[in-house]
Order: sequence, then structure tokens, then C-alpha cells
Amino acid sequence: MSTPTYLGMPALPPRSPYGTGNLRGDRTFPRAAHDELRNGQLRRNLGKATHTIRAKRLAVTGELPDWEALRDAGSAIKTDTMNRLPELLEQLEAKVTEAGGTVHWARDGAEANDIVTRLVQQTGSDEVIKVKSMATQEIGLNEHLADQGIKAHETDLAELIVQLADDKPSHILVPAIHRNRDEIREIFRAGIPGVDPELDSVPAHLAAAARAYLREKFLTTPVAVSGANFGIAETGTLSVVESEGNGRMCLTLPDTLITVMGIEKVLPRYADLEVFLQLLPRSSTGERMNPYTSLWTGVTPGDGPQNFHLVLLDNGRTAALADRIGRQALNCIRCSACLNVCPVYERAGGHAYGSTYPGPIGAVVTPQLAGMDVSADDPNSSLPYASTLCGACYDACPVKIDIPSLLVELRHQHTEATGRTAEKLAMKAAAAVMGRPGVYRAAQKAAGLGRVVAGRDGKISHLPPPFNGWSDSRDTPAPPKRSFRAWLASAEGASALRAAAEEGARTRTEADGPDEEEQ
Repeated sequence: MSTPTYLGMPALPPRSPYGTGNLRGDRTFPRAAHDELRNGQLRRNLGKATHTIRAKRLAVTGELPDWEALRDAGSAIKTDTMNRLPELLEQLEAKVTEAGGTVHWARDGAEANDIVTRLVQQTGSDEVIKVKSMATQEIGLNEHLADQGIKAHETDLAELIVQLADDKPSHILVPAIHRNRDEIREIFRAGIPGVDPELDSVPAHLAAAARAYLREKFLTTPVAVSGANFGIAETGTLSVVESEGNGRMCLTLPDTLITVMGIEKVLPRYADLEVFLQLLPRSSTGERMNPYTSLWTGVTPGDGPQNFHLVLLDNGRTAALADRIGRQALNCIRCSACLNVCPVYERAGGHAYGSTYPGPIGAVVTPQLAGMDVSADDPNSSLPYASTLCGACYDACPVKIDIPSLLVELRHQHTEATGRTAEKLAMKAAAAVMGRPGVYRAAQKAAGLGRVVAGRDGKISHLPPPFNGWSDSRDTPAPPKRSFRAWLASAEGASALRAAAEEGARTRTEADGPDEEEQ
């Protein structure tokens, strides 16, 4: 007799494990933003930087008559990629392997950290140099390597500033946007060995101090860790774009190169770079092209790294892909255009989001990767509400991700997951009142009592629970002396309706013109 096979119920793919990496803060967004808003220096820095980048982006995108067509093409390519992601990843693996590289698959950040650590240890080095990589920030690679006795040296200038200050990035493109020159000078004086104690805050002098420190690391460290902006399934080619040249050093000088790439970064064809190498620089730095665009395919004997490893990172991306609405968040190319136009980000800054990914796209991507209802009062559950839904992010996104709609969908998912809440009970009570005309009229009269607690300005600053969440961030107008229903039933209301009807009739007559008999 055959043994029955129990397949069980299908389950959603796992998200990034709770308590690992940097995809969850320790406070909700409103609490963190409340503190960040007190930082005047941060707000000045953010205001100046975002306005400058925004103006540059508008200038260079306005030069292209086919900019909207490029956005459409980018969106279509990324959507096609997500629809065929498994086969494209297998094709990428085959091509990288064929070119002499080794591909590793990591389910989550913990696996990726272990893989990278093992590969570094096999070289015998206790140091690595890094080119800016959001994927390795996401999984907390630097901290993991440090626990294993391996020092990671960030080589991007802003990332170096953040690392030496034992700080966290606050912007996708400009991680140290919250620091000023004087702060950077003190950070360099304290953190760079042998730096001139008389170092001033002149930007050129600060850059020279960082360059001297990093040049020695470039020439002596045998292992580099990078991210990737794109991975081409057709050829196995990886690409990194950057502005300082540190990436070129990391990608060519060491003997061993380890690239950690989120699985969503794959593109089907080499020709697709024609689209994205126009979209990305214009949307991120407001430049026509990136100063340094590095492309490499596997290993070339005698030229560049002789050991190449590609770590393909999931860490919740497959879970995001399983969401038929939320999956479009995986189209993101990490340009930061949405941050630079977001009024909430401009005032609160990146640290308030508690995640590697701040701003509008972070408010979407972070809950998708790590979940938002893992624990009671999960900080990630507040991120979809960190938006005015003004739509500026959608207009700026080079691949047309409808971030406002995704935020609304995540709010819906959070509401459904939380079960019975004060808000739900209040809505249920409101529905019961509005469904009974007599009760509704009585409630309108009772609401007029709210005028008693209103201030002289005609506004109510604090509402009782469960409505206090509304008044925490906005005032409520006091109820009018007379409700609309009461006004409509009065002689004044009846007169206004008659006047409106007569005006409408005259307008229609004038629009119709003279009839045929009069012509």
C-alpha cells in the first residue's frame, strides 16, 4: 500500500528575520520624527541639499525630449524582470559561473553575512575595503564582520564619515547629509590615524585627508566587498556607478572581489543599460552621466580580481514579489529622487525611519522586506503613515513606482492585521449613527457642544481617545453654529438653492444659443 504524501498548506515566503540587520528601528516614526524635528542643523542641511539636487534633476531631465518615454521603458523593463525573476536569476548564475565567477544564494541577511565572512577568512585577510552598498547596510555586514575580527573600511567619502562617527546613514545618495563641515573635521581628527591635528574645515582639505587615508587601504587590502546597481542576466555582467572613483579602486585593485546584490537588481539584457544609465544619474545626482561607470564579467586572467564571488540576496524580496500590488516596490533603482521631493523626509530626515531605506520608498520597501506586524507596536507599522500622499514621489520616480498607492495598500494590510482597534470601533459606531437619520441628527446637535472646548481661534487642539491620534499632529475646526442640514432647511438655504437653480437655467440657455426658428 502506498504511503500518503501530505503537501500541507501553501505559505508565503519568509521576510527578513526579526531582530537581524537594519530594517527596523527601535521607535515608531512619529516618536523618532518628533526628536529629529528639533535638530535645526539637520533641517537646514536637508533643505539646502534636497532643493539643490531637485533643481539639478529638473534641469537635466528637461533636456531630454523623450524623458517620459525613458521612464515608461524603465518601468516596463523592471516589470518584465519581476515577472520572470526566477529564470533570469538562473541565467545570471550560469553566465557568471561560465565567466569564472562563483555564485552563492542567501535566503536572508544572516546567511549572506556568514557567506561573506567565510570567503574573507579563506583569503587570510582581517580587513576588507568596501564600495557603498545598501544591501550590506541592510544586513548589517560591517557589524557581523567586526564580531568575527574583520575590519571593514568604507571608502565612499560620506560612508566613511558615517562609519568614523559610529553613526547611521540618513540618505540613500548622501549618507552624511546631516553632518556639517565642522562636525566632519572633528570626526576626521578623532577617527583617522595620523591626520593633521590642525586640519581645518575647508572641503578640499577634508577630502585630501580622506584620500590619503583611503589610498593606503586601496593599495594594501586584498579583499573588497561591493554592491551592484545592475546585474545582466544575458552576459553575467555586473555594474556599479559612482562619483568618486573609490568604486573603481575597490573593483580593480584587490585580488578577491565579493559582490552582494539584491535579487531584484537583475536586468534581462545588456542593452537595457542604455535606458537605466540615462535614468539613474539624472534622477539621483542631477548629472547627465555618472563620472564612474564600472562593468565587469567574471574573472579576466591577469587583470583585476582573480577571485570573484556574487552573493544573491533574498532577505524578504521573494515575499515582496508574492504581493501582487506591493511587488512594484522591487522596481526601485535606489536613485533617491523620491526623498528629494518628499516634504516629510525633508523635515524629519532619514534617521526617523529607523531603516537602511528612508524616505517614501523606504516607507514601502522596509515593511515589504521585514514585515510590519511582527510584534506589538512594531515600529515598521508606522512607516506607511509617514506620508502626506501628495504624489510628488510618483512624479519624480524614474521607473514610475506608484508609491502613494503602495502606501495606502500597506495601511490597508496593517489595518486588516491588527484586528479590533479603537479606530475600527469608532468607524463601526460612526456607521451605526449615519445609518439612522434620527440618531444622526441628534449626533449633529451634540457635536455643537464642541464649540465649548474650542479656542478663540475656532480650533480644537486636543481630542479625547480614540480620536487623539488625529489631534496629535493637526488641529480640528470647531463645529459650526448651524449644521448644513439646519441651514438647508432654513429660509436662507431655500433662497440660496432657488438662486442657484435660476443661475443654472440661465447658463444652460446661453450655452444652447438661439433655437432654429430664430436663426
